[in-house]
Amino acid sequence: MLSRLKYNITGHTTEIVEVILEPGEGIHAETGSMVFMTDGITMRTNLGGGLLKGIKRKLAGEHFFISTFENTGNERAVVGVGAYYPGKIVAIDLGQYEGKLYSQQRCFLCAEKSVEVSIGFTKRLGAGLFGGEGFILQKLYGEGMAFLHAGGSIIRKELLAGETLRVDTGCLLAFSSSIDYDITFVTGVMNPLFGGEGLIMARLTGPGEVLMQSLPFSRLADNIHSAITKSGEGGKYQ
Repeated sequence: MLSRLKYNITGHTTEIVEVILEPGEGIHAETGSMVFMTDGITMRTNLGGGLLKGIKRKLAGEHFFISTFENTGNERAVVGVGAYYPGKIVAIDLGQYEGKLYSQQRCFLCAEKSVEVSIGFTKRLGAGLFGGEGFILQKLYGEGMAFLHAGGSIIRKELLAGETLRVDTGCLLAFSSSIDYDITFVTGVMNPLFGGEGLIMARLTGPGEVLMQSLPFSRLADNIHSAITKSGEGGKYQ
């Protein structure tokens, strides 16, 4: 069943999602992501379902605690949720994904209270050992809307049955549960050593949808760290 949640994604370099809540409706979000809330919204920070669920979220790369925003008033109210770094927010209606979607760690922003965030381990031993950032995947399941944050731009690919796509593990944002996920090694000696990529890539085989991000936070952080280190070695900031 498709969600009826009302929302509006605004902004340019760094987007926010404005979630419009009717009386009694609510969402849960990553702690520290709230930008604003209008009268009628009540905020609570808790384990979001108990200790075990908090542990599962932590293992999946999210915060141990979670913030819940509920409209406890008698009129429509709005809560704004923002990301931590430049990029795009993508709205996911789990009703279009048969109630389950796998995503990269640390990309969850907020969702309806009917959506759960847990661990989604990769199925194959090779992926578990060498999957890099894809070693532990998040699993979003339930009914309703979820909002993910992607670094840079969002790229969508619809794979046909048997069609394969190879993706940098950090650039992989999310994929439908019908996708077969595995890893593949980068061939050649020069490529992994001097090509600027890792030793492995994610291999996804259809049918299903794949969502990618052009500039994951890990790559952005590495570039900034490299630039600062080189500047320091040159004596500019010493």
